[in-house]
Amino acid sequence: MPLPVVAAEASGLVRENAVFRKVVRRIVPFLILCYVVSYLDRVNVGFAKLQMSDDLGFSEAAYGLGAGLFFIGYFLLEVPSNLMLQRVGARTWIARIMISWGLVSAAFVFVTNELSFYVLRFLLGAAEAGFYPGVILYCTYWFPSHRRARVIAMFMSAIPVAGIFGNPLSGWIMDRFQGVSGWQGWQWMFLLEAIPALAVGVVTLFYLDDDVRGAKWLTDEEKAVVERAIADDTAHRTVHGRVRDAFREPKVWLMCFIYFCFVMGQYALTFWMPSFVESTGIEDNLTVGMLSAVPYLAALVAMNLFGWSADKRRERRWHLIIPSLMGSAGFSLAAVWSGSTVLSLIALSVAAAGVLTCAPLFWSLPTAFLGGTAAAAGLALINSVGNLAGFVSPYMIGSLKDATGSASIPMYVLALGLVVGAAAVLTTKRQVVNR
Repeated sequence: MPLPVVAAEASGLVRENAVFRKVVRRIVPFLILCYVVSYLDRVNVGFAKLQMSDDLGFSEAAYGLGAGLFFIGYFLLEVPSNLMLQRVGARTWIARIMISWGLVSAAFVFVTNELSFYVLRFLLGAAEAGFYPGVILYCTYWFPSHRRARVIAMFMSAIPVAGIFGNPLSGWIMDRFQGVSGWQGWQWMFLLEAIPALAVGVVTLFYLDDDVRGAKWLTDEEKAVVERAIADDTAHRTVHGRVRDAFREPKVWLMCFIYFCFVMGQYALTFWMPSFVESTGIEDNLTVGMLSAVPYLAALVAMNLFGWSADKRRERRWHLIIPSLMGSAGFSLAAVWSGSTVLSLIALSVAAAGVLTCAPLFWSLPTAFLGGTAAAAGLALINSVGNLAGFVSPYMIGSLKDATGSASIPMYVLALGLVVGAAAVLTTKRQVVNR
């Protein structure tokens, strides 16, 4: 190739990299903030359990059922919600989602029995439906697939960030506000942690842009760079124009199964982490919160390292298989070392680093072959079916703990599920997902 052509290509790549760095700086930190707020309101019920179960007389199974009912509402409205996002625009719809879930989350202060707990968990899932797959779809508007694993890993850093800051915050609120104005600490936690969702939801209306064309912070030249990169990337995709085509695509259902296996482990951690730590002999809520943050620090590092490596090498399958096996090993060791706080934290750190790394790397698989209208429906379908594991996982753990009096057996089940998920990833075609 002539040297002037090589130089021109190198110059073009430098320019493209600069433009996408600008896009990342503008979009990704705000999306991370939205997801931190979302995840905190979704899983703070794990901390509320430390007081709520005793105050209201909930069994382990009743708590697990309530925690999991979130995902039934989520499942039922996920696909319609994502299609609405595509129709009305990301800015309006993400703002609607955040404001509605903030209102429902605040209503948990009025929980008095199992029925009210179940109803509000279901409504919270219905309110939040569409947020996560909507953001994944939104990222496909701005980033080609070979840049997306790193971006999604940064976005999903919100999960460990929510754990790092949210767990100690939740523990502090529950201890500090216990009995204030006649309310329990868990009631204050639900109320105070709902406020950011309402505030960020309003800000979303003014901050986000629906697409590249509407971004006033990009020049026309920069918009052309982004649009050209997206066009080149989508040329190879299986583009469908109808929603039902997503339901007929066998690869979509394989993605649903793989994601289900990974989500089982993810929500076992987020809903039961405080209880796992407390069971090692820790009694103070703030201490439980501080120790529960340690595994999320390990996950934060692992997620971004694996995301960076996957994009650099343009390899997806083994970058997903390895962390899933790490998660399996971590759960197994946590079961073996359940009597030691230090060893349990080490095992849970390995589990968190593996399990939470799976999610951002997973989404580089379906977005590599889905396009058109089917992408909105397909991504929502995968997320909604996969997230049914968020119902199965906490209920399974609670039921097995009630039946056996031990947390070890559920951990072995979770470890097995992650191995099955890793095996399913091997059945995907390398030439389809490694782009």
